[in-house]
Amino acid sequence: MERQMRAVIQRVHEASVAVDGATAGAIGRGLLVFVGVDVDDDQKDALHLAEKIAGLRCFQDEASKFNLSVQEVGGSVLVVSQFTLHGDCRKGRRPSFTRAARPELAIPLYETVIRELRARGLAVAEGSFGAHMEVRLINDGPVTLLLDTKKVF
Repeated sequence: MERQMRAVIQRVHEASVAVDGATAGAIGRGLLVFVGVDVDDDQKDALHLAEKIAGLRCFQDEASKFNLSVQEVGGSVLVVSQFTLHGDCRKGRRPSFTRAARPELAIPLYETVIRELRARGLAVAEGSFGAHMEVRLINDGPVTLLLDTKKVF
């Protein structure tokens, strides 16, 4: 099986997600993480993704080098599910989402990422899985990083 759980990570000054006009989750300084689950992903992918997010050194130290993790700067994480990360745009003009996991697989893995980030002592806010969400953010940098578990292992 080819594992390819994906995350788009944005370093932010602040971020929030709303559902039906009500805030579902919000953070100050930290990371906004969009998570996409592939049909071949499993618990191992979710655990590795959470570990990588928590330890990712994408905050600058006093020498302006990326040496600090979200944990080390006392930041928070906002996790938002996004099946469109597995959209395949190679053919035609309409993306295919056949690699995106169905909710019965995706929800437990998405929840594992959140639980594992919290287990590492991070304050974690979250979106609402499967809902139409409005995401607001003030990007810091901008710094945007891509993680793909097939490249993590």
